[in-house]
Amino acid sequence: MVKNKRRAKEALGFFGNYLTIWVTLCIIAGIMIGQLFPQFPKILSKFEYAQVSIPVAILIWLMIYPMMLKIDFSSIVEATKKPKGLTITCATNWLIKPFTMYFFAWLFLKVIFKAFIPAQLGTEYLAGAVLLGAAPCTAMVFVWSHLTNGDPAYTLVQVAVNDLILLIGFTPIVAILLDVSNVVVPYDTLFLSVILFVVIPLSGGYLSRKYVIKNKGKDYFENTFLKKFNGITELGLLLTLIIIFSFQGDVIMDNPVHIGLIAIPLIIQTFFIFTVAYGWAKVWKLPHNIAAPGSMIGASNFFELSVAVAISLFGLKSGATLATVVGVLVEVPLMLTLVKIVNSTAHWFPQESKLRKSI
Repeated sequence: MVKNKRRAKEALGFFGNYLTIWVTLCIIAGIMIGQLFPQFPKILSKFEYAQVSIPVAILIWLMIYPMMLKIDFSSIVEATKKPKGLTITCATNWLIKPFTMYFFAWLFLKVIFKAFIPAQLGTEYLAGAVLLGAAPCTAMVFVWSHLTNGDPAYTLVQVAVNDLILLIGFTPIVAILLDVSNVVVPYDTLFLSVILFVVIPLSGGYLSRKYVIKNKGKDYFENTFLKKFNGITELGLLLTLIIIFSFQGDVIMDNPVHIGLIAIPLIIQTFFIFTVAYGWAKVWKLPHNIAAPGSMIGASNFFELSVAVAISLFGLKSGATLATVVGVLVEVPLMLTLVKIVNSTAHWFPQESKLRKSI
């Protein structure tokens, strides 16, 4: 047990073991930059298309690229032959998550907190929460997978399957839960996100891997080239946090009480859906490198899509849009906490080699 804990600590590294400190410093730094230098977020906001921030996209690309380098593309075919992990991901994200998000949001925002939130505003907040719950993560899950030593090829397949379901599942789920008929998926946001967060880093990783192995050999690639990117993912993550919070400083300062109230059901939902997927993976005895990213996809959200739909349906200043923004604010700190939990419980799961035939 002591040996396993030591391994988990080493896996987290200096960044992971001081998680709370880094997250807190980034939140404070981001808010201070946004308040002291308001031109900073205004300038960055000019570089935005289809609700996707290009500066943030670049940072996410830097975070994802090192993981894409690790993908042996011949292993993608093998990943599709392991249905259990995909079953957990799809069932959790599409048969459970949207409905539990609705339940927790309704319970807190419409019942428990009704004395603090006007009824109409509570309904808008509920709508924003539903939009978050109906859109599982596309981009950042690659980062969480990287930080938990997930199987990169299997993570790619999980994300691809979720994106395909998203194309046909998002609209009817939102329409049913919110009882609205005019839900329009902003396909420009969806397709741009897939291109920026999947296609570009995937292509870059593939071409880089092929070139380096061809010219330097596989040993150089695995033992020298890959190590050049140590810390890039973590650095990109910290810079992303600072940018996100610099954009949302005014929101935080102007709505501290409601932000706290909205955050509570979102936090509970995140831990709940993670527990469902992670626990299911443990029961099915999946290897840790598949269980970890699989449980992360549903726990995190495709917030670019959620924010875009909230604005188009309810307006920029609506409570629904504010709720999706709160989802952005709480996601990274929450997911980093789950990363630490996943790394510290790696010993609960068997290694892939022991169960290769069963998954």
